[in-house]
Amino acid sequence: MESFFSRHRNLIVLLAALLAQIIGLAVQVRRPTRSSATTAQQRALEMAPRDRGGVMLLRLWAADLVTPPERLFHAVDQGAVGFWLGYLDLVHLREQNARMQQTIDRLRLEQAMMQEDVRQAVRLQALLHFQQSYPQKTVAAQVIGTSGNLQSHLLFLDKGSADGLRTDMAVITADGIVGKVRDVFPHTAQVLMINDGTSGAGVVLEKTRIRGILRGNADGQTEVVGVLADSRIQPGEKVLTAGGDQIFPRGLPVGTVERVVRDPDRSAFIDIILKPAAELDRLDEVLVLTDLQLELSPAIESDLKQSEAEQGQAAAAELAREQARRKAAEEMAERLPGLNGPAVGAVAGVAATSTATGAANGAPAATPPPAPKPIPALHPDRFSPGYGAGSGSASPAPETGSAPSNAPAQKPQNRRLP
Repeated sequence: MESFFSRHRNLIVLLAALLAQIIGLAVQVRRPTRSSATTAQQRALEMAPRDRGGVMLLRLWAADLVTPPERLFHAVDQGAVGFWLGYLDLVHLREQNARMQQTIDRLRLEQAMMQEDVRQAVRLQALLHFQQSYPQKTVAAQVIGTSGNLQSHLLFLDKGSADGLRTDMAVITADGIVGKVRDVFPHTAQVLMINDGTSGAGVVLEKTRIRGILRGNADGQTEVVGVLADSRIQPGEKVLTAGGDQIFPRGLPVGTVERVVRDPDRSAFIDIILKPAAELDRLDEVLVLTDLQLELSPAIESDLKQSEAEQGQAAAAELAREQARRKAAEEMAERLPGLNGPAVGAVAGVAATSTATGAANGAPAATPPPAPKPIPALHPDRFSPGYGAGSGSASPAPETGSAPSNAPAQKPQNRRLP
């Protein structure tokens, strides 16, 4: 050690002197800081160097020397904490994740239920509007099950005999007919749909007015049978109920013509395959017609009563006018008793017309006044009525041997006047 210092004494002293000089300079010299001072402020700082701000070079060098290890230690600390919280200590995170997953599942279930409630509310609103506007009495029912068999097409409703349902009642929707009630139980009922092979209903084509029988085939399709081949039947034509089966009212939509096929058993007949108006495979709510009698709404009843009252007032006014005409005709007949000409005939015609009009309007028919008898002439001649007929005639009877009546009359001879 002594040999080293003794050997390099001069170099060590020089280095110590240089280090002391550098430290002295670092203490005295300051690094100016960036500021937004104006030119006047900078001049003021230059005039007062003692008051100048800045960082000493010694402090700056010390900070630059210590900063990298501090950054390294800070990064290692943050990484260790993140690794512990993110990968090792996951107990609370797993519990929180499970709670959030349960909340998400519950919200999804509630959302699905709300969407289904909204769709059901829309369907029920449309069904209620159709029920209120339909003129016949109906009962709303919900579909609670199906037959589950490809050979039979049945529906089960949540209404039964306790709700007024009976067999052979029509089941419809706002789109079209569905079927008829087959079996009724106290609180449920069984419906036979129109696409079943054992069903049947009378239908008529809307444009061509061709009638047929509606039933289902082996494939579960609705078809119209018993129709003679006719080129006027085209796809897209609507089919309506005919009303002759006393189950479905007349004019309800059944479906549209999809295609026409030949009857395999009878060559002169065809089978009309239909697309049902009601979605038979997606039914949730239906209406059951409990009474075929028309049930008018209060607004329609008030309109009918008002119309009947107006008709009654019009008939009463017409009857009063006819009575006035009849009275005028009677007065005219009394004033002119001896006339048997066009005026009396016109009066009689007016009376007859008034009588016919009153009978047509429901008024009792009045007896027409008797025709006035003509007064006999004081000096009758051959132009007077009744001349030469009967004993009351004032003219003498023709002589025997006189010329026949159809003989030509002799022209009178012209005499010259004196």
